[in-house]
Amino acid sequence: MRDSRPQSIDILLGSLTTPERDSLLHIQQRAVALLKLNRAVAGILPAPLQPWCRVANFRQGVLIIETANASWMMRLRYEQSTLLSALRAQILPSLSSIDIRINPTLATKGHQIMQNRGEPLPGEGNSEGQKRKLSRQSGEAIRHLAARSPEKLKKMLERLARLAGEGADPANRND
Repeated sequence: MRDSRPQSIDILLGSLTTPERDSLLHIQQRAVALLKLNRAVAGILPAPLQPWCRVANFRQGVLIIETANASWMMRLRYEQSTLLSALRAQILPSLSSIDIRINPTLATKGHQIMQNRGEPLPGEGNSEGQKRKLSRQSGEAIRHLAARSPEKLKKMLERLARLAGEGADPANRND
């Protein structure tokens, strides 16, 4: 019967021939170096950016960072000069530039990290189960505006005004 217990990578590398072992050892060392670099970058980035960014590669003096979407990319660009100078000072004196790329798969990982932390996701200002409300005073102001509006806009404003004081739930609409 075959032994299927987990084994250390060192044992697996020890059973290979020298060229194979050297190649895999190089890959392992590179992966470990990128993980350390990723931790260093995460330590420098502001907390809101951390779940949405990761180090993808470092080659020829260029650090490649992936981010979830264009909005996080813009936010990271604001931090780029600070990040560049901090990394040069701390661990990468040979760093010449930072290249930022979008990787949409990071969005799902970022959402998972935020949920595990118990933090609201960006754009979710309301807590779970809480609905936005339109005050009665705002409803009256919208009705007043609707009275002086063209017919098509008037119907839309009146529909909006009916939501005053209720939760903004589509099920509450009479239309």
